Amino acid sequence: MSGTHKKLGARHKARKRAVDFLFEAEARDLDPVDLATERAELSGKDDSVAPVAPYTVTVVTGVAENLDRLDEVISSHLQDWTLERLPAVDRAILRIAVWELFHATDVPPVVAVDEAVELAKQLSTDESPGFVNGILGQVVLVAPQVRSAAAATSRRAETADGESNDARS
Repeated sequence: MSGTHKKLGARHKARKRAVDFLFEAEARDLDPVDLATERAELSGKDDSVAPVAPYTVTVVTGVAENLDRLDEVISSHLQDWTLERLPAVDRAILRIAVWELFHATDVPPVVAVDEAVELAKQLSTDESPGFVNGILGQVVLVAPQVRSAAAATSRRAETADGESNDARS
């Protein structure tokens, strides 16, 4: 099956919900992590509130924690545009995709890009899928280096923690 009849998986639905939370948080000037967490808690108490997948909270938290860097990366690939001029839904989609490209090691880059383009088709303007694909096509080229650098930094931090624990022993 392909096109509009494609069965959408749990991760796709989680990403869409993350877009919703990021969009709503920006529009209402709320903390997106608080919003996602509150909705997750509420869904456990109120059957009329749709459940919030753990991956949704992971994505929203990851985007929020890395927002400045994500925006910097996205902005560096915009030509004749500013991040603020983009439709808010496109900002949310791009932030999620760039976060996945840089931090979600279990998500293949092609999946992150394809999912973002699909979300843009569903949620944004007719021009957005091509625009999102173009930006992410550039970002995907630097993603392996960013992931490697992050892994090296993480290993150094773990080593330093281990050494400081050894020194205390």
